[in-house]
Amino acid sequence: MNQDNDCFPKRAEILFMAARSKMILAAGLVCLVAGLIIECGLVRVQGMPALHVVFPLGAILLGVYLVARTFGLACLLWLPLASLGAAVPAREIPPAFGPYINLSPRDFAEATSFKETDRIVGTYYFYWYNIHTGEHITNPQNGSDGLTDHPPTLEDFSYLSVRWHKRQFSDMEDAGIDVALPVFWGAPSERDPKASLHWSYAGLGPMVQAREELVREGKKPPRLGLFYDTSTLQYNAWHVHVDLKTDFGKRWFYATVRDFFSAIPPKHWALMDGKAVVLLYSAAFAKDHDQGFVEFTRNQFRQEFGGHELYFVPQDSWRVKGDNVCAWGGALGLKNPGVAALGPGYDDTAVYGRKPLVRKREGGKFYEDNWMRFLRRPSNFVMVETWNEFHEGTTVCESREYGRQYIELTRKYSDLFKQGWVPAWPKGRFSDARRVTATPLGDATTGGLTLVPHEDGQVRQAEAGGSVCWQIQPSPGHGTYVYFRVDDSFKNAAGMDLDLVVEYFDAAAGRLNVEYDGPDKSAPFNGAYSRSQAVPLSGDKQWKTATFKLAGARLMNGQNSGADLRLVVEAGDLGVRKVTLCRTDSISESGR
Repeated sequence: MNQDNDCFPKRAEILFMAARSKMILAAGLVCLVAGLIIECGLVRVQGMPALHVVFPLGAILLGVYLVARTFGLACLLWLPLASLGAAVPAREIPPAFGPYINLSPRDFAEATSFKETDRIVGTYYFYWYNIHTGEHITNPQNGSDGLTDHPPTLEDFSYLSVRWHKRQFSDMEDAGIDVALPVFWGAPSERDPKASLHWSYAGLGPMVQAREELVREGKKPPRLGLFYDTSTLQYNAWHVHVDLKTDFGKRWFYATVRDFFSAIPPKHWALMDGKAVVLLYSAAFAKDHDQGFVEFTRNQFRQEFGGHELYFVPQDSWRVKGDNVCAWGGALGLKNPGVAALGPGYDDTAVYGRKPLVRKREGGKFYEDNWMRFLRRPSNFVMVETWNEFHEGTTVCESREYGRQYIELTRKYSDLFKQGWVPAWPKGRFSDARRVTATPLGDATTGGLTLVPHEDGQVRQAEAGGSVCWQIQPSPGHGTYVYFRVDDSFKNAAGMDLDLVVEYFDAAAGRLNVEYDGPDKSAPFNGAYSRSQAVPLSGDKQWKTATFKLAGARLMNGQNSGADLRLVVEAGDLGVRKVTLCRTDSISESGR
């Protein structure tokens, strides 16, 4: 989902105009200087009045004109350019977009709800396409094809078409999808029909009508929840960078949630234990945030929607507490911080201006492998990423390239998931191994334990106390960690009791701990950072060995960059020369 390429050509045009005005200014200054040099007599040719008088006078006049023109352009550009880099005074948040507001309990008489204990399959629904205008079909920069995958036909391929929405929802039902989350960019700034993201509002009516018709026909299409594309917190028609700690920011965020649900009759909502389902995209687009905006949104929603609550699921980048945790990036490989994410692969080579990222589908094997990994240790809610993001090649809907192959695969694994089927654990190099190891001189193919770099987990190879080791590299503003991923073939149970043996150089006073993907539901991200007991560091410059007990380890790649565990270093310096993960005699099968 790259908003810069597809949705903001006007911003690029403004920057181009600014660059052009600088070039004109430079040309004008050159003309002025050349004319003044000649006029001052630095260059004089007797008998050539055209050069001595006419040329410098013309140069000066041209220079004055170009400079004046430049300043005129600068005046025209000042406001839009300033809006790109500075905050715009808060505007009035408009009232609710749709009629389903200030609801009473009777408005929910036809609504039905999932239970949190149900097994639920959802998907992300990108409805931003419009064949009649070319929106999100061609690259606006050069008119080239912007889709890696393609719909089977471009006829009626539009968010304004009831028939198109109806076909998508009907196919989702065939695929075993229970919940569709329209990807909503409907910030308050986009209410103007001329706004570049107004399609978010314009497509809701036809979408609701399509689901209504399917229900009347006796179908069971997926229910509708909200995927809040938070990039609108930074990129929007008002050019504001929203700070969710401010009163304006809280009202902006709530208005986006409110507008979506106000346009949809409650009987079509996706409810979890009676709560309206909302998943969030990345926190990176908010200028700042804290728990306050979540509580404000919950309270306001309760007041205006008949006392109903939100099932609020932030992505794992948010520093807030919700009802669950979701992740983005499942199309590149399974993620499961609580609400799992998986997909068929990724290919954005058709998108203008990007450095291509490709994860091959392998004829469907990659998708099936991710489902099998998920089914061995499932959570109750999984999101398929995505139904129809044709730009990035993550589609499971019917397509020109793959037909209905991924609809059929999704149905197959959706049914197995809901039946509670657990596949056999995979056989591989480390299936019968008692331990896996990682050293600075080894690699995952021989050791089974892989060092995983991350922003707050950087190391460098060094020497300490006569041994080659990884030396930690503290990152300002972050904790200091060393991440590891375990080979899948070593993971032979839903819960494993393991020992982690760490050989370390005690270089500075502090503490050393381990956080692992384990059973502590109170730990961040559904236990992905369960903590062991710490060992003290004295800083006596000696090599030492510590053993950490990892009880009930799930190892679901739930940490940053898909890691299974990390060393937590509360010291200014530390070296690590070997890490060994050992099976113990006790293996928990409780998660099967």
